[in-house]
Amino acid sequence: MKNEQGLTAFGGARGDQGFTLLELLVTMIILSILLGITIPGFSSWLPKYRLRGAARDVYSNLQLAKMTAVKDRARCGILFNVTGNGYQMISSGPDRNWDSTSGSRAGDDEILKEVRLSEYGSGVGYGHGTAIKTATNNPDTNWDNNVTFPGDGVVFDSRGMVLSPSGAASTGGYVYLQNSKNSTHAMGVWSSGVIVMARWTGSAWQ
Repeated sequence: MKNEQGLTAFGGARGDQGFTLLELLVTMIILSILLGITIPGFSSWLPKYRLRGAARDVYSNLQLAKMTAVKDRARCGILFNVTGNGYQMISSGPDRNWDSTSGSRAGDDEILKEVRLSEYGSGVGYGHGTAIKTATNNPDTNWDNNVTFPGDGVVFDSRGMVLSPSGAASTGGYVYLQNSKNSTHAMGVWSSGVIVMARWTGSAWQ
């Protein structure tokens, strides 16, 4: 007569490859300890990760605006809206003439991208955090404006040169972002068109 084996039962004998209640309890205790260790570290790491993501997006969008201006032989730039906690990437539109002014699109200029910093979470927004120096390493405690570009924006022409939203030649500037932990990143454009990014370490920008 053929012997039939039943399904492995919970809490069955070791030969049945089951798990005892004691083994499950030990496993749950170990998992609880691991979660207790990792969750505080994760909650501290997440705001930094989100700020870094927002900063890299600003940097990438500045690069994209410059490349778009050169490629289309037109003007393209970023307008920062500090009050609205966001920014827009704008091209000069079909007529290739830049019409937009500080903080708003105008004429036939086209909005290529719109970013709301609040969507990153963790309190990401404009701010200098705990930084006591500007990104150019000059001591400065006057942070009335966390966007130092003239007219709160930067525009690139068809040669990749830097202009202000008014169309005048610009010396460039920086935009500062912070999170709920007061960590800070700065993204800048030099007058030569070079785009840079730095992080405040607590004593200097790197």
